[in-house]
Parts: sequence; structure tokens; C-alpha cells
Amino acid sequence: MLGVNAANVIQLENAKTGTNDWQLSNPATGHQIEGYASLTSVNRGGQISLFVNTADPTYTMKIFRLGWYDGAGGRLMTNTINRTGNVQAIPAPDTNGLVECNWTNAYVLNVPFNPGDATDWASGVYLVKLTGSSGKQSYIIFVVRDDARSADFLLQSSVTTFQAYNYWGGKSLYDWGSGGVPARKVSFNRPYTGSSNTNAAYGVGAGDYLCNIQPVAEGYPISSAGHEINLLRFLEREGYDVSYCTDVDTHADPNLLLSHKGFLTVGHDEYWSWEMRARVEAARDQGVNLGFFSANTCFWQVRFEPSSVTGATNRTMIAYKEAALTNDPLALDGDPTNDHLITSLYRWSTLNRPEDELLGVMYNSNPVDADMVIEDASNWVLAGTGLKNGDHLPGLVGYEVDRMFGHGLGTLQRIAHSPYHDLDNPGGPLLYSDATVYRAVSGAMVFAAGSIQWSWGLDDYNSPGLRSSRLNPAAQQMTRNILAQFLVHAPLIARQPPSRTVVTNTSVTLSVAAPGPSATFVKGINLFGSAVTIEGNGWLSHASALAQGLTVTSAESYNNGGPYSFPLVPATDADTALMLQSMLYTSENVSLGFSMNQAL
Repeated sequence: MLGVNAANVIQLENAKTGTNDWQLSNPATGHQIEGYASLTSVNRGGQISLFVNTADPTYTMKIFRLGWYDGAGGRLMTNTINRTGNVQAIPAPDTNGLVECNWTNAYVLNVPFNPGDATDWASGVYLVKLTGSSGKQSYIIFVVRDDARSADFLLQSSVTTFQAYNYWGGKSLYDWGSGGVPARKVSFNRPYTGSSNTNAAYGVGAGDYLCNIQPVAEGYPISSAGHEINLLRFLEREGYDVSYCTDVDTHADPNLLLSHKGFLTVGHDEYWSWEMRARVEAARDQGVNLGFFSANTCFWQVRFEPSSVTGATNRTMIAYKEAALTNDPLALDGDPTNDHLITSLYRWSTLNRPEDELLGVMYNSNPVDADMVIEDASNWVLAGTGLKNGDHLPGLVGYEVDRMFGHGLGTLQRIAHSPYHDLDNPGGPLLYSDATVYRAVSGAMVFAAGSIQWSWGLDDYNSPGLRSSRLNPAAQQMTRNILAQFLVHAPLIARQPPSRTVVTNTSVTLSVAAPGPSATFVKGINLFGSAVTIEGNGWLSHASALAQGLTVTSAESYNNGGPYSFPLVPATDADTALMLQSMLYTSENVSLGFSMNQAL
């Protein structure tokens, strides 16, 4: 074990006896046994319900935690749980394409909480191995959080992307399945389908965690291997102090990231809510480091609503995607105050929040399978690798890749610039994928690999069965360097938002001093009640504005001079009621002054 801290929770946990028994030996490729959990994650000491459908008269459950465990990959957490089988109702899609189960006879798991032993059901990714009396097997997957512990790193599982591609019941956010019409709503109250690649059947029920569930019949020339498990195995093998969450937790908890020195996401992390992005940007601007070992990240915006069956929060995900401007109710209601929640691309003018304002890079193309090519070997990320400019890291670029588009912060540095041809157009133009790093104003470091396949350089799970080996000592050392810098540039204490006072019916008076006769400003509300920093020549990026708590309301032009007065949008919910200050920002080089007036 190459631990970076002495006797942290992960090192102590992985010193326990592991087992290979977590793996499926007889996957249920025909839905013989399948299930789902009532939550994507549960805190230590919490409760989670497990629902199972099988025609087998009996079945068993075994629950495992994924880790390193001297290469075994998992540890058994329970005795065998014996259950009576139930045939559950399979719902038909509703008019939105929503397929939501209302299954009964759940097994309720009470996750222990031992405050004196953080390794007792340590935070991690857990698999429930279901085995029917017929011998067929599948998984239920969930995460155990540890909200009471401030680990160095927080690793997020991108379950929103899992669910977007999940076509169990014939519907996903894509046109796979019945009728070739994508769903606009998908539910977490259903199992994950297995891959249509029979060689990847051993991941059935675990979403995209072990294997990629995109149907091979689509014709994508990509591997069915997953990506998230590889970073998990690397982190736990190396002994990093890490805890786990899902992106639904990032969405729901504004303080979750603030108790960690680094926030990590890996592989395919495509679907983000407005709240997710606001939380991540706010964390960056409070000094939390960000590691995007991923690509196609923060591409589509989604919303959440409660389950129509149980009423549980955040169980239904909404995404109108390409049809957002013509079909999303928020785009059609005539209310501009909710337009920031329209489920379109972040880079579209509707939202005007290009992904590279946060990451430094953003999605460019797919499918890709190419080498990563080093451009700046002098960068600290490359220290100790022995790499030179022009050296290749074989097979680490793909299957979706990002590049720089020019919206990144001024400190952005490109460390790899990798040429490739799109596999769908091998005779087409030469394209490039970029890996970058920058230091935010807060001091936080932000790394973006620009490739989904980065984690394949860290660990060889799924090789050679689903892909060739891409294991790369240089990629491993670069990852160590990044995580080491995250520790160096960490905030000294976890930063919490200041106490808030509800203020409503506010207005702002503005005076403008611009180099020209007029300037265009975007009005906003600062939810955190702290000063908004203007970066560079009077320029506050859209991402930085939102990260600092600014809720954008509208854009207007003002002539030089003033003063001008305008009202802020009245609060409509608990979040937007938290208005302490207002700010305006512009792409012009201007000076501005404002005061806030609170109406009685």
C-alpha cells in the first residue's frame, strides 16, 4: 500500500480481508432477477430500501463494498440474506416516456453508524449481489456517505448519466427502445439494464459503474468497459483519504463539497442540474480543488422532481435536451425568472454558461480512441514522469473528448494537445483533445483530463475482456501529482456560507462609468451576501458569477452616467429569498457603483 497519510480510514478499511465473491458468475441477462434501491446514496446510520423482482421462489442478497483489498476488489459486509421471491409489476411508459416502478416487499437495510470506527460501513460504493434459486444473478448499486467526516477527497459517482442512458423498460433519454422516441423524464425507481454486449453482462444492475450500458447495436465503435471503478481502485490501492457521494447529493446539499480539499469526478459525467453546477463553482471559489478525470462533463442541464409514486425527492430526472426550447414547460411559460433551469445545453444562449468557464475545456466530439500527446512537459502535473513534449500516453484519449474553446480563465495551462480523427469520419479533418489545469482566484486548482478514458491508465479492471490494457505509470504519477497539489492548495478550514438573512422586495441603484457611451450588464442576485469579485479588466465570467452566488435575472443596456434604478425579482422560494446584495457584471472594461434599497 502506497498510502499518503498514516492510518487513514481507507488504509484501515483496505487492510481488512477482501473477497472475489462480489463478482457475478451467472449474470441475469434475461431479467430473471433484478432490483433497485430507494436512494442513490445513504448516510452512515441511515436506512435504504432494496426492491427485487424475480419469478424464482427464493433468492439471496449479499452486500459488498468495492475497494482494493489486496486486489480482491470487494469486501463482504453482511451475512447471506435469504428472501422470498416476488414477481413485480413492470410499468408502461407514460406520455413523457417515464418508466417508474412501484414495487413492494422491500428489504430495509439499516446502515450501521459507529462514531468510534469510521471503517464500520465506511463510505464507499456498495453492490448488492442478488442470486435467485435458479442461479441467475444481478446487482443493485448504491453509495454510502459519511457526512460527519471531512475526508481529503470526495469522489462523485455520476448516476445522473447512468440514468440518462438506462433503457430499462424500453425508455431512456435517447431514442433506444420503444418507438425510437426519447423520454423526457426518467426515474431512479427502476433497475439498471445490462449491456447488450454479452461479454459485458457481468455488470448487469450496476449502471455504468462496471461496464458501459450503451447498446452496442447503436454502432458506436466504443468499448463496453466502464471507467468509474478504475479510479476507485486506484485511490483505494494508493491509500488516499477519500469518501464517496453521487451527483444527486451534489445537487441536494450545498455544503457537501466544502468539507473536503478536493472534489473528483471521473469517466462520463454528462448530466448536471443547475444546483450541481452552482455547488461545484461555489466550492471552487471557496478554495476546494476540482479534478475532472472525465470528459463530456456538465454538457446537458437537467432538473429533478419528486417521484410520482412515492413522493420521495430527486427521484425523477427531467431533460428535454434538443427539444428544450420548443417543449420544455419552463421555456414556454413566459416567465424569464426560471429560464436558467431550462434543460438545454449549457453552452446554448438560453443558459450561456459554457462548460469551459468551469472546467477549462468542454466537449468536442466522439467516438474517439487515440493517444494522449504531451505538449508541456515542464508543467508541475508532469513532474517525475520522465515525459517529454510530444510523448504519447497510448489509448487514453476517448471515447468522448474535450478541447479548449476560449472561455477559460487567464491562468489556464494546456498540458496535452492530442490529435485524432473521429472514428465515424476517419478521412475527415484532424481534431484535437486538450488536458488542462488552472488556478482559480481562490487558490483552488482545477484539472481537466479532457478524456473519458483517463482512468484506464490508472487501473486495468475490464482488461483484457472488454478492452486492451492502457495501464500507464506516467498517468498514475500525473494523478498523484494532481492530488498532492490539491492537498497543498487546500483551504485551511472548511468554508461554510455565512449566516443568511431573508430580504425581499429589494431594488438597486446603479451608476456606470464606461469607456464608451453605454455598456450591457446582467442583473443578478448575490445569494451568499458576500462581495462579488470582478476578475481581470472589469470582467466577471458567467460561471464565476453563479459560483459566487449570483442568480442571473436579465441583461439590459445602460448609458454612461446614471443613476439608474431597477427592482430585483421577488423571491419565489426559500433559496431565492436569500437576497443580501445585488451585483451587475459586464464584458466591457467599466467601473460601476451600486447601492441596495430595501422596500418596506
